[in-house]
Amino acid sequence: MSSVVCVQDRQDRRVLRSRAALMAAAVHLVSERGTTALPVGDLADVANVSRQLVYLQFGDRDTLLVAAATDLVERELIPEAGDAGASRRARMLAMARHFARRRPFYRAMLTGSCAFPMTQALNRLFGSLVTVKGLREVFGDLDDATAHDLATMLTGGIGVIVNDWLVDADDPLDPEEMADRLSRVSTVLTRTHLTSGGHSR
Repeated sequence: MSSVVCVQDRQDRRVLRSRAALMAAAVHLVSERGTTALPVGDLADVANVSRQLVYLQFGDRDTLLVAAATDLVERELIPEAGDAGASRRARMLAMARHFARRRPFYRAMLTGSCAFPMTQALNRLFGSLVTVKGLREVFGDLDDATAHDLATMLTGGIGVIVNDWLVDADDPLDPEEMADRLSRVSTVLTRTHLTSGGHSR
């Protein structure tokens, strides 16, 4: 029985290694070429795996590219920006620095065949900056549906600002400037609510 477990462990490790190699190849090639229109054969060659393995593990190229982006966010961005004890601006700055450093990859992903799932993935990430608890602290008692809708609206707005910056801003990107922009928007929303008769709790 233990030999069966050992074989299974080796197979699982091999699958994980090949998945990691394919995702690394995707980030590398998209960044280098500035496009998501990559032949599957090129991805397989850089990862040193067969083309069939791409289809077996991911189904198609775009699924691989989105998985690579999600993996990049989980491995690099969340550890950099995920410190719950950090200020909101510090978390915004950490995110902006990550996006600036990885701009060629994200720009291609946001303008290519993966734009919609990539935008959805980033909006989930930006949702970490806009929590229902935080909204209730600023806007007072909000019912669950309103709090959720407001969080969705603000998250989408952050996404549009960051997407436009990644795609259209001049090089080099300035992470400090982006963090300041997002902080100013947050401050204006809070100040506008408080001066219009709202209350913070």
